[in-house]
Parts: sequence; structure tokens; C-alpha cells
Amino acid sequence: DLPAFALWLDGRAVTKESATAWKACLLNRDYAPRTINSMLAALNSFFRFMDWHIKVKFLKIQRQIFRDSAKELTKEEYRRLLEASKGDEQMNLLLQTICATGIRISELRYFTVEAIRSEELTVCCKNKTRTIFLPPQLRKALIRYAARRNIRSGPVFVTRSGNCLDRSNVWAKMKRLCAAANVASHKVYPHNLRKLFARTFYTMEKDIALLADILGHGSIETTRIYIMSTGKEHRQKIEHLNLLM
Repeated sequence: DLPAFALWLDGRAVTKESATAWKACLLNRDYAPRTINSMLAALNSFFRFMDWHIKVKFLKIQRQIFRDSAKELTKEEYRRLLEASKGDEQMNLLLQTICATGIRISELRYFTVEAIRSEELTVCCKNKTRTIFLPPQLRKALIRYAARRNIRSGPVFVTRSGNCLDRSNVWAKMKRLCAAANVASHKVYPHNLRKLFARTFYTMEKDIALLADILGHGSIETTRIYIMSTGKEHRQKIEHLNLLM
């Protein structure tokens, strides 16, 4: 972003006026508002570093009130992923574990043989400790899986070399399921399973504070992003107000 600004300046001095003109130039280039703010953030950081006392104001962006359904993993697509993963027991159980508990992929290491023998386990992430409840069906499946794999202690989900599965392992395995499941690859990643859990839970309970605690969010505003309705759902709600005669 900084070289792009320097190229645009073409030797002119860096001033408050030239920086503001660069912002106007970006607007004329039809960049998305968030992209422009990201580019301006880089510029402002550089100005602070140089102690130049120049700051460009960010664009004001209205908070998004509904989510993009094109990026959303639906329940039906999740079921198709499970069907496509039946030949890979580890992947099939991993998908169910993430989606049924709403964990972050980084918290997978807490699913140890010792922990799954109880009905709940404790995870620590982002300086927060919380309890994850294991549905009985999932707990039994995990215990049987560990027994069949002769995993007697430590993490349940491990690579062939015995290391705990990480984001890159899981990401790659999930992407390989897309074609067989007929699900768009841009929808298939661990965090979308966590979001599916959040939406499903909120649909049943309508308790955003409890959901925030379950997900380990420090702010309800973060949880609110997870449970936004789609544009289609938003339009339907507006139509059902019955305020037109």
C-alpha cells in the first residue's frame, strides 16, 4: 500500500493535502470501503512511525446488519460433507466434533483421551478458560474412535506421526471433500462449522449472552456477527411487517 501511494505521488511532497487527495483517488478507483480503510491504516501507521503528524480520516462504514448467504455453510451442505467423508473416519468425526461443540480449530488439542472420558472438558484460549460440554453421542463416538486407533492418552485427533492435527492439516482435508459433497470450496473451512453451530444454537435458545459464553467471545458484538440473518431472511422479515395497504 505504501509503494502504491509513493507511485501516485510521483515525487510530490507528503502533506495532509496530498494524503487526503490519495483517499479521494482510491474512492474514484471503486475500491471497497473496507479496502480503502485498510490502505489508509497502513498510511497512518507509517506517518506515526515517521512522526509527521499527518492523519487521514477513515471512511465511515455502517455496521452490517445481515450476512452474505453466499459464504454461509448450510445444514444441508454440512450433511453432504459428512456423507462424503464416510470413507475417512477421522475426518467424519472431526467435522462432527467442531460443529457439535462450536470449538475453534486451535482448541482441538484439548480433546484428549483423558478429557473425553468425562462429560465435559476445559479449554483455554485467548486468556479465557471455559467448559465445553460433550453430547453423549459424540463422547461415545470419540471413545470408540480412540480405542480403535489405540490412542490411550493425549490428543484424540493426531497425524500419522502422532502430532495433534492443526489448522493446515484440517483445512487441506476439508477442501478435498468439496467436489464429492458438491459444496463450494470457499464455504468449507473449520470456522464456518463453528458459525453453523452458533446459528443453530441461537435459533433454538435465542440467548446471545449464553452463546457468547459457550463460544468464548469477550464481546457480544462478536457473537452478533455470527448470528446475523441473511439478506433473504432480512427481506422476508420486512415483508412480514404488513405495513403496506
